[in-house]
Amino acid sequence: MSKLSQHAIVHANAKIGENVTVDPFAVIHGDVEIGNNTHIHSHAVIMNGARIGNNCSVFPGAVISAVPQDLKFNEEYTTVIVGDNTTIRECVTINRGTDYNQTTKVGNNVLLMAYVHIAHDCIIGDNVILANAVNVAGHVEIDENVIIGGMSAVHQFCKIGKHAFLSGGSMLTKDVPPFVKGARNPVGYVGVNSVGLKRKGYENSQIHLIQDIYRKIFVEDNNISQAIESIQNDVEDSTEKTEILAFINRSERGLMKGY
Repeated sequence: MSKLSQHAIVHANAKIGENVTVDPFAVIHGDVEIGNNTHIHSHAVIMNGARIGNNCSVFPGAVISAVPQDLKFNEEYTTVIVGDNTTIRECVTINRGTDYNQTTKVGNNVLLMAYVHIAHDCIIGDNVILANAVNVAGHVEIDENVIIGGMSAVHQFCKIGKHAFLSGGSMLTKDVPPFVKGARNPVGYVGVNSVGLKRKGYENSQIHLIQDIYRKIFVEDNNISQAIESIQNDVEDSTEKTEILAFINRSERGLMKGY
C-alpha cells in the first residue's frame, strides 16, 4: 500500500505503483507514472510526461519533466523516462524531450547528485554517476558506467563512451570515447580508466589491448585516419576494439584532444 501524505498534491489521474511514498508538499501532475517502492520527497515536482521506475528516490527540490529550454519547442507531447533503482538528489532538473527524439532517458542504477541538469533529448545509460552540479546540454549521449566529476559541463550533441571517467570541472566540447580518463580544460585524454575497468571485471589483457589502441590515437603522432588504419592492421580483434572503432565512426563532433 502506498503512503501518500495528505499534504502532498497528487493528481487523480497519476498512476502510482505499490508501496510508493510521497512526502508532504510534493507535487505530482496527472500524466505521470511512478513505479513500485519509489520515494518522492517533500517539494519535489513531477510534471506531465514523467515515467519513473521502481525503487527510485527523488529528493527535495528536484523537477522532473519540465518543458525543454529550447526555443524550437512547440508544446509537442514528449516524455522523461527514468529507469529502476535511480537516485535523483536535491534540485536536479530533467527536461522533457522535443520532437527531435520525443523523450529524455535516464537508465537504471543511476546517481544524479545535487543540482545536476539534464536537458532535452539526452540519453543517459545504466550505472552512470553525475556528481554535483554537472550540466548536460541537449541531445547528449552518455553510455553505461560513466562517471563525471562535479561542476562539469557537456556541450550539446556530445557523446561519451562506456566506462569513461571525467574529472571535476571538465568542460567538454568534443566526444569522449569508451574506457578512457579525461581531464584538463578543455578535456583531453589522460589515460585509460584502468581502475574503473578492473572494478567492472576487465582482465589485464583486455586493459592492455585498450591501452595499445589509445596509444595509437592519442599518444603517437597519428591523425585519426592513420590511427584507425594502424588499429585495424596491428591490434588483435576484440570486443573492445570493435566498440572503440564503432564509437569513432559515430562521432560527429570529433574526439577530445590527446596529449
